[in-house]
Amino acid sequence: MSNIPTLGIIAGSGRLPAQLVESCQAAGRKCFVLALENAADMDAISHVPHAVVRIGAIGAALEYLRQADVKDIVLAGNVRRPSLLSLRPDLAGTKLLARLGTAFFSGDDTLLKAVISFLEEEGFKVVGSDEILRGLMAPTGVLGNVKPDARAEADIVHGINIAKTLGALDIGQAVIVENGYVLGVEAAEGTDALIERCGKLRREMKSGVLIKARKPAQEARADLPAIGPQTVEKIHEAGFAGIAIEAGGGIIVDKEKTIATADALGVFVVGVLT
Repeated sequence: MSNIPTLGIIAGSGRLPAQLVESCQAAGRKCFVLALENAADMDAISHVPHAVVRIGAIGAALEYLRQADVKDIVLAGNVRRPSLLSLRPDLAGTKLLARLGTAFFSGDDTLLKAVISFLEEEGFKVVGSDEILRGLMAPTGVLGNVKPDARAEADIVHGINIAKTLGALDIGQAVIVENGYVLGVEAAEGTDALIERCGKLRREMKSGVLIKARKPAQEARADLPAIGPQTVEKIHEAGFAGIAIEAGGGIIVDKEKTIATADALGVFVVGVLT
């Protein structure tokens, strides 16, 4: 395995960075975690080589990655975008901001494409998390023992169309639909907050679906729509019936645990082609 380059994991919040670390360890591949301050779960990654940086410290981040002999980089986990005032960029960060220009104020996909281009100009190769974790992409069909009923299937079709329209505008990747009525769409708040907000608008128990789909021009190496056990738990707590995610376009973190949690809570999870 010595000829395989060290994988640099730029870690935000959520379970995905830890799962990538586990995959590297199982494969005998060296990894280095660049943990983003106030985002990454340090308990999950502190046992491997790592460093913690704030988002604006781009120069320090690049130096840490080079010192660790990182060649390949994967962007993993969620990151709340800071305000320009709170960013406090260093010299390299200022260079990146100048490069980003108006992209900093654009949608997430536009911004991530610019960041990936910057990293590759700095000599790194950016890879998708699905290239490291085989089987991460959502398959087609019902996962587990709970199936959507006819009303939920109609909501899924409606929701996919809405999610794709949102994605074309680089707004968000998720929508919640109940009996043909759109309860809410995802913007800056993220999926968990969307579920919580829409739970207060739900009109029937065990109805309504969370639909997640990639944007039409999605950068496939970062920020693909994702679900995991926590998503299932929040859907259950909010009283919704289930989750639909784009097959081949979204990822399921901790797939076995996600399915087991869904079965235990009576929540359906289905992968749909778009």
